[in-house]
Amino acid sequence: MTQPEKPDWRPTWRKPIGIIALVLALCVYVFAAASASAWIGSLHVLVQTLVYIILGIAWLLPLRRFLIWMETGRWG
Repeated sequence: MTQPEKPDWRPTWRKPIGIIALVLALCVYVFAAASASAWIGSLHVLVQTLVYIILGIAWLLPLRRFLIWMETGRWG
């Protein structure tokens, strides 16, 4: 009987680079959202709530494909 082939567990450069890129991108995104807070603060409170909910969810949209790339090297 032959043994099943073991998966390749060697680390790749994608994970550390991906983590660094993710942290940097989140810092830029947070800075941009914080810079817009003066403008957002001038809006009605319900509109502010909607804007912050959208901003809080928007960064998650590209995250799935990015994490897939970090794991497999493919974008989807």
